[in-house]
Amino acid sequence: MVLSAADKAAVRALWRKLSNNVGVYTTEALERTFLAFPSTKTYFLHLDLSPGSAQVKAHGQKVAAALTLAVNHLDDLPGTLSALSDLHAHKLKVNPINFKFLCHCLLVTLARYYPGDFSPALQASLDKFLSHVILALAPNYH
Repeated sequence: MVLSAADKAAVRALWRKLSNNVGVYTTEALERTFLAFPSTKTYFLHLDLSPGSAQVKAHGQKVAAALTLAVNHLDDLPGTLSALSDLHAHKLKVNPINFKFLCHCLLVTLARYYPGDFSPALQASLDKFLSHVILALAPNYH
């Protein structure tokens, strides 16, 4: 699945619209992930995972920063995300299925906040982008 020029433009436009609220949405997506997929909590036993906790918000900001970095480097996601891939694969030992869970919850969250903008075409572009992010995080899982 190729991330076309139109897909890249749609993702960049959405990210501009999200602006400084990306962390709010990624935090909500994390909270949704923890509720919908309880097994994901095992990687965060050291954190207060209650909704709205400062620790969940802080991790949501990290996710927001990583995705914003990816949006800003759409033409080299593997290179851009290689350090993050290494961290999650070797140090944190996160099962890559959890990235899919989080991305699904992010799509749900963004559709909730931007129903008028969240056309099938935008959803497809964002889904492709998130799939490419997941693929860029996967190489160190061998």
